[in-house]
Amino acid sequence: MISIVVPAFNEARGLPATLASIRRATAAFDARGWRHELIVCDNNSTDGTGEVARAAGATVVFEPVNQISRARNAGAAQASGDWLVFVDADSHPSPELFADTANAMAGGRCLAGGATVAIDSTDRLGRGVVAVWNAISRALRLAAGSFIFCDAQAFREVGGFSLELYAAEELDLFTRLKHLARKRGRTIVILYAHPLVTSDRKARLYTKREIAAGFLKSALTLGRAVRNRDDCYMWYDGRRE
Repeated sequence: MISIVVPAFNEARGLPATLASIRRATAAFDARGWRHELIVCDNNSTDGTGEVARAAGATVVFEPVNQISRARNAGAAQASGDWLVFVDADSHPSPELFADTANAMAGGRCLAGGATVAIDSTDRLGRGVVAVWNAISRALRLAAGSFIFCDAQAFREVGGFSLELYAAEELDLFTRLKHLARKRGRTIVILYAHPLVTSDRKARLYTKREIAAGFLKSALTLGRAVRNRDDCYMWYDGRRE
């Protein structure tokens, strides 16, 4: 049983395309005879996100506190799957990516994983940043938050996503998962044959100065900025397409 969890804050406009891509991708699970469920966590949206998700056939969970960690954890709390798959609301997994994910799950050794990403953009700087991230992701076995899969029992054992963090929560989670994997003799994998296609909207909706200022502040404060919601404005100020 696979539980697919989509955290969504004011995503009514783009959510139908994301959910449609997820539905198509689940053909990879169907081919193995695996059951699956689709859960959307409406993270206190004001634009009808929940109604859009229900219309698409998803189970909707409401989380009133606007925080990515809480939204993912709330969705996971309602999940009944043996594996959890987290997909961001602006991302579009392919059947091939889900097939690779199923292979990793079925192999018996994998505890958790993610995938490299590809942004839907021709911007050279943006594509360069993504290329650097993909190299770091594969080398350090750290997953981008836009696509994560994890043994459900392991996710709960390490405590899920940290409620102290408003960004970079996936890096914190994978630090704990890697420790558990070493203890259990399991592996963490970053899939790369079929990258996750994700939106470049942050690069379009925020100036390079805004983006640089956010990352610079996090670096100069040794990560304390990711514990402050106001400092993580690119995730929480509600700018969308």
